[in-house]
Amino acid sequence: MAEPVELPGRIGILPFRNKVLLPGAIIRIRCTSPSSVKLVEQELWQREDKGLIGILPVRDAAETVSVGSMLTQGTDLGEKSSKNQTGVSASHKLDGKSQQEPIHWHTRGVAARALHLSRGVEKPSGRVTYTVVLEGLCRFSVTELNTKGTYSTARISPLDMTKAEMERVEQDPDFIALSRQFKVTAMELISVLEQKQKTGGRTKVLLETVPLHKLADIFVASFEISFEEQLSMLDSGDVKVRLSKATELVDRHLQSIRVAEKITKKVEGQLSKSQKEYLLRQQMRAIKEELGDNDDEDDDVAGLERKMQAAGMPPNVWRHAQRELRRLKKMQPQQPGYNSSCVYLELLADLPWQTTSEEVELDLKAAKERLDSDHFGLEKVKQRIIEYLAVRKLKPDARGPVLCFVGPPGVGKTSLASSIAAALGRKFVRISLGGVKDEADIRGHRRTYIGSMPGRLIDGLKKVAVCNPVMLLDEIDKTGSDVRGDPASALLEVLDPEQNKSFNDHYLNVPFDLSKVIFVATANRAQPIPPPLLDRMEVIELPGYTAEEKLKIATHHLIPRVLNQHGLNSEFLKVPEAMVKLIIQRYTREAGVRNLERNLAALARAAAVRVAEQEHTRVPLNKDVHQISSPLLESRLAEGEVEMEVIPMGVNNHEISSAFRVMSPLIVDEDMLETVLGPPKFDDKETAERVASPGISVGLVWTSFGGEVQFIEATSMVGKGELHLTGQLGDVIKESAQIALTWVRARATELNLASAEESGNLLEGRDVHIHFPAGAVPKDGPSAGVTLVTALVSLFSRRRVRSDTAMTGEMTLRGLVLPVGGVKDKVLAAHRNGLKRVILPERNLKDLVEVPAAVLGSMEILLAKRMEDVLEHAFEGGCPWRQHSRL
Repeated sequence: MAEPVELPGRIGILPFRNKVLLPGAIIRIRCTSPSSVKLVEQELWQREDKGLIGILPVRDAAETVSVGSMLTQGTDLGEKSSKNQTGVSASHKLDGKSQQEPIHWHTRGVAARALHLSRGVEKPSGRVTYTVVLEGLCRFSVTELNTKGTYSTARISPLDMTKAEMERVEQDPDFIALSRQFKVTAMELISVLEQKQKTGGRTKVLLETVPLHKLADIFVASFEISFEEQLSMLDSGDVKVRLSKATELVDRHLQSIRVAEKITKKVEGQLSKSQKEYLLRQQMRAIKEELGDNDDEDDDVAGLERKMQAAGMPPNVWRHAQRELRRLKKMQPQQPGYNSSCVYLELLADLPWQTTSEEVELDLKAAKERLDSDHFGLEKVKQRIIEYLAVRKLKPDARGPVLCFVGPPGVGKTSLASSIAAALGRKFVRISLGGVKDEADIRGHRRTYIGSMPGRLIDGLKKVAVCNPVMLLDEIDKTGSDVRGDPASALLEVLDPEQNKSFNDHYLNVPFDLSKVIFVATANRAQPIPPPLLDRMEVIELPGYTAEEKLKIATHHLIPRVLNQHGLNSEFLKVPEAMVKLIIQRYTREAGVRNLERNLAALARAAAVRVAEQEHTRVPLNKDVHQISSPLLESRLAEGEVEMEVIPMGVNNHEISSAFRVMSPLIVDEDMLETVLGPPKFDDKETAERVASPGISVGLVWTSFGGEVQFIEATSMVGKGELHLTGQLGDVIKESAQIALTWVRARATELNLASAEESGNLLEGRDVHIHFPAGAVPKDGPSAGVTLVTALVSLFSRRRVRSDTAMTGEMTLRGLVLPVGGVKDKVLAAHRNGLKRVILPERNLKDLVEVPAAVLGSMEILLAKRMEDVLEHAFEGGCPWRQHSRL
C-alpha cells in the first residue's frame, strides 16, 4: 500500500470552476489569469517536483448550492469556522473595484502535483501562459481561506486515512463485500469496452495493482457525470461509502452502453428488414410476370392510375399527372416522398375537371316564389337576383358580375346565396374568409413545404365534386394581410372572368378552370375591401329591417322554425303578435333578426320544460294498452266524470310529443316575457331622459351592424378656454368638434349666446368638455358635425334640444350642411329607437327613395341646407334668438 502524502499546513489554491479533480485522476490545465500564473510560478515552477497545489471546486453564484459545504469568495475561516464547516455567505470589494458576484468555494479539495509543466512564449504585453498536467493525490479540508493575496491560499487538514486505519477497514466484512461487487461490475465494464475498443488490457492491470479505494476515484473520473455527482464523490471520506457510490456509477455506465448497443442493433435490423422486403417484392413481381398472373386489383398504384384516367383531365394536366405517376412507380413505399406524391395524385384524380351539375330548366316564376318564401322584404335585392337569373337563362355561359351582398349581420346575406344555388339547380359551397391573413389559404401552399395543402377554393371544389357550383365567399371584408401575403390580392385573379379560367393553385401547380363557378360574396362593410377587388364585384346593399318587417319575418319564418327545432308546435306554445312587437321594441334593437330569434328560442325552451315535466301521461308503444296512472285521473274515473278512448299509435302517426295534446297551450304574455327574458333592455323613454338637460343632442351614425343612435354630451366648467374630447374618437371626428366650436364662437352674437363685446370671449374663464358615450366603442367619421354644433348651442343657450329629434350631417366652417352616407340605415335606426323627427342634409333627399314608405309615413323628415336650418328644427319653438344669418 502506498504511503499517505504529507500535506503542508497552508497551500496555494487553484479554483476549478464547475469541475472536480479526484485523487488518481490526471488533468491538463492552461493557466492564463494573473493569479493562476503567479500560483504556478511560485508553487510549482520554482519548487519543481516538490511543489503541491490545492484544486478546489468553485461554483458560480447563479448555480444552486445543494451538495457539500460552500464558502463565499473573500471569506476567512477562523476558529468558529473550523468547528462548523457549513460555510458562510459574505462578499467584499476586490482590489477597490465594484462589488462582484460572490463565487462559492467548496470546503473540500484535492492536493495535486505537476507531472508536466511548460511555459509559453512571453507576449509583448508581458503576459505569460503555463500549461500544467496535474495528478490528484489526496483529499483535504479547508479550515481557513484567504483570497486577498496575489493568489488564493488556504489552511488545510488531510482527510485520507492513515495506513493503520486503512488496514483495519480492509478487514471489515462490509468492505470486503463491497470490494468484490465493485470488481465484478468493473470487470463487466472492461469486457464490454474491450469488445468495442480493443483497449481493455491496461485497465485490467490497474484493477489488479491499484488499491480499490483509489481505483474507485480513477473509474469515476473517467465517466461523464454531473458536477453534483462529482462533488458527492469528493465528499465521500468514508471508503465504504466511496466504493458504494463508485459501484453504482460504474453499473449505470455499463447499462447505458448496453442500451446504446441494443438500439444500434435494432436500427441495423430494421434496415436489413426493409432491404429484404424490397428484394422479395421484386422477386414476387418477376414471378407474377412470368406466370401471367399480374393482378393489379389490389395494387393501390394501379387503382390510382385508373381513377386518374377516368377524371377527364385536360391534356396538359394529364401529361403532368403521368409524369408524377411514373415517378411514383419508381419509388418505394418507405421513401419519404412516397405518401406526399400519392396524396397529390389522389387530389388530381378527385378534382371535378369536367363534372358539372345537371342544371334544371330555369323557371323565373318559381325562383321568385322561392325568394319570397325564404326572405321577407328586400324587394330591390330580390329584383336584382331575378335579373341576374334571367340573363343566365338567356345566355347560360354569360360572364355576369360577381354579386357582393353588403349589410349588417342577420339580414339574410348567406341565405340569399343559397337561394341562388337552389334556383339554378347547382350545388352550394361556402368558403369562410373571416380572419384569413395568409395568401396560401387562397392559392395553396407549395409542395416543397411540410404539411402543404391546396387552397380553400380547390378544397371546396373537391368537396362538392362539380366544377360549376355556386361558391359563397363569406366575410370577404375581414381578410387581412401580413408578411405571408395579401389574400385580397390573390382573390383578384379568382374573381376576374378573364383570368380565373386558368387559376393556378400553388399546390396543384397546374391551371384549373374556375370560369364555370358562380361566385357570390358577402360583407358587413364595403370600406375595408381593397378598391381593385371591390371594382370586380357589384355591391348590393342589404339594409336593416323595419319593425313591421321583423314582425312578419318572426310570424312566417322564425316562430315556426324555432318551434320545430325544439320539438314543439303551435298547440304547445303560442306567441301573439303583440308579444312579438314587445320583444322587438324592448329586447332587440338590431338591423337583423338574430337576437329576435334567440329571444324566441328562449321562450320555446321555457315551453319545452313545461311539456317535458308532464310525466304523468305515458304513451303506449305497442298493441297492449297499459293503464295510465294519475291520482287526479283515478279520482275522476271513480266519480265517473272522465270518458277515455285509447287510440293505438301506428308507424305513420305523429311523434310522441304531438300524440297527446296539452289541455291549454302556453300563451306568451308580458309576465312570461319578464320571467324568461328578464326586465326590458330598452324603452321609448330613454331618449327623453337622456336629453332632459341642455348640452345634449341626438345624432345618427352608421356601423357595420347597421345604423345606431349616438348621444353627444357637452358641458362647461371653470378653466382656460380649452376643448376636451373623450369617447375613443378618431382624428376626423376631433376635427369636426373643433370646427363646431369655432363656428359657434364666430356666431355667438348672432345666436344671442353673448353680447357684441363678449362675442370673442365666449370661452373666457371656462373649458368645454364634449363626450361621446359609450367610451369603450371607437368612433370616427364626419357626420357628427351638425350634432356637435347643436349640443354646443344648447349648452351655451341653456335650452334643451327636442327629445324626439335626431340629426346627421357634415358641416363646413361657413355653416353649410354637406351630405353623408348610410341615410337609409340611419333613418331605420331612428325609427327603431322611437324617434319621430330626423334632420337630414338637403342633398340627401334622393336617398330617401330607399327608405320603406311605412317608415317615412310614421316620421317627419326635415331637410337642412345651412346650420341655421338645423338649429331652427332642433329646438322647441324654433330658433328665436337668431337675428340673421350670413356667410
